[in-house]
Amino acid sequence: MPFPHLVISISGHGFGHVAQTAPVLNLLHEHMLRITVRSAVPLAHLRARIKVPFTHLPSEGDIGMLMSSALDVRAEDSHAAYRMFHADWGSRVAAEARLLRELGADMVLSNVGYLPLAGAQRATIPNAALCSLNWFDIYRHYADDDAISAQIRGCYAGADAFLRATPGMAMETLPNVVPVNPIAAVGNDRRDELDRHLHLSKEECLVLVSMGGIASRLPMERWPRIDGVRWLVQDSWQVAHPDAIVLESLPLGFSDLLASCDALLGKPGYGSFVEAACSATPVLYVNHADWPESPALIEWLQRHGICAEVSREQLECGNIENELSRLWATPPIVPPIPDGAAQVADWLMRRLER
Repeated sequence: MPFPHLVISISGHGFGHVAQTAPVLNLLHEHMLRITVRSAVPLAHLRARIKVPFTHLPSEGDIGMLMSSALDVRAEDSHAAYRMFHADWGSRVAAEARLLRELGADMVLSNVGYLPLAGAQRATIPNAALCSLNWFDIYRHYADDDAISAQIRGCYAGADAFLRATPGMAMETLPNVVPVNPIAAVGNDRRDELDRHLHLSKEECLVLVSMGGIASRLPMERWPRIDGVRWLVQDSWQVAHPDAIVLESLPLGFSDLLASCDALLGKPGYGSFVEAACSATPVLYVNHADWPESPALIEWLQRHGICAEVSREQLECGNIENELSRLWATPPIVPPIPDGAAQVADWLMRRLER
């Protein structure tokens, strides 16, 4: 008898969708499943996060929202892209259903494109969404198009469940929401190893700078030096600052680096916020005020982690020394336990066993 085939679609709109899905898949290794991952996320990133064997199919899957930076949404361009995506919606859904039948999918899980859900529903394949957000609520925040909104909502509402990761948007209009606890791949604190590798003293502080998976860059060349602070930045930024360290040059993966640093500097994002809180790593963030998911993420981090907000102007000029000092003077708190991945894995297996 062939192993059950789980087909997963993962949005390429940032890396938070991978951060939510990978821990679930990593718990399924003992259940003898065939796993296919459809995603536009670079394969190297998928393989760095997903530790179990899987077949990869490149797929755009969803539009998300078009962005000019990690903090700026191109609302009009996004609306135009959605109109094109939905122009022949019935044919698009039929093609998706045919593909899923050809793949022999026994279950479809989407984080959080709605076309895979619509195709699975057309093909009568069990299906579920998993995410802290949905494109129905995001889209209608930026665009007033009831016809497209209704089609998007129908795909999510027609799923067997919408497994809403905590923290997440309320999703009050969806009838099938199943809340699950926080999901995170928590790294190991390997600071001693990192200090030896970089020849750092115990007094020096490491700040991991990450704006998520959306192409964006901070002008760190203009930042002043802060005594005793070093910045871990991605190689693609090509930062010319005397205290910058290329994080890809280090012998640790992202989760271990996050757990080993003194702070994370970034924007509200599910993966970074939840992994930082569960690793007891303080967070300094610039608010993405117009993004509908941000309030839920920030409110949760304020209750379960150590964090402070800085303005976009402060990030532009690097004027954050006082905020970092106050962050590091805050007493530690007990980190939350990210057991949501186990809840999702159990739900998937119970559904497959039917």
